[in-house]
Amino acid sequence: MIWIILSIAVWGIVHSILASTKFKEFLRGLLGERLMVAYRLAYNLFALLSFVPIYLLVQILPDRKLYSVSAPWMYMMLAGQGLAALLLLFSFLQTGPLSFVGLSQFWEGKKPSALVTGGMYRFVRHPLYLFSLLILWLSPVMTVNNLIFYASLTAYIFIGAYFEERKLLREFGAAYAEYKSTRPMMIPGLVFKRNK
Repeated sequence: MIWIILSIAVWGIVHSILASTKFKEFLRGLLGERLMVAYRLAYNLFALLSFVPIYLLVQILPDRKLYSVSAPWMYMMLAGQGLAALLLLFSFLQTGPLSFVGLSQFWEGKKPSALVTGGMYRFVRHPLYLFSLLILWLSPVMTVNNLIFYASLTAYIFIGAYFEERKLLREFGAAYAEYKSTRPMMIPGLVFKRNK
């Protein structure tokens, strides 16, 4: 259990540092603007490849089943996962997938970011996170390792969303503040407004 939590914590810290504006500015000063066009792609590849050992760790460590949902509920959970996967794909396509992955930067260079508020972003601020979490938590079979893995990833996603929103507020200012005040983070219909 500790190994899973620790590995996700280390991965999350490294992932967050590499995504930070300060680190990217440091690297820009070191490498120059020309090489920074490859940063987003390199960052995504590193994040993916460094996550594979964590996933393998979850699979190889001793484990035991906590529960297994039987039919017809199992089919409903699988259908929920399928729907969440489709909505995740739809949300991903809205973000500009070539830019998100880091490929369009090679022929377009660095372009100013645009605040996406339509489509699934009209309902929640973080649809990619929401649908990823639904895919995890609607699993009809739960083991101890998976529970720890899912809980750790969920914690990281909520912490990451907090820091991502701070960055979006710096980047988009009042436009993002207004959007944030009217859209829930990940639970549709749940918006907390501060009293002035």
